[in-house]
Amino acid sequence: MPRKFGNRMGMCLSCFGGAADDIATPDPVTRRQQLAEAAEKRQKETAYRGVKNPEAVERKRKKQEETEKQAMSSSVSGGGGGGLKWQVG
Repeated sequence: MPRKFGNRMGMCLSCFGGAADDIATPDPVTRRQQLAEAAEKRQKETAYRGVKNPEAVERKRKKQEETEKQAMSSSVSGGGGGGLKWQVG
């Protein structure tokens, strides 16, 4: 016994046709802002995927940056004592 899908398909397509006309698109500035927020959210999610406590990771990263910054400033202000020297020739 063959099945007939004619009525079901016609009803479904009529639903999709009317729905597209009812949706209002936001202005370009709002749309751009929404896309930027969504991109930031995706980046944060992928950066912390598998991490149980992302705040602790962020604190550790900032502390490490501060330590590196202090090490750089002390080596620059120290006059180069104890650092490597380049020799040409």
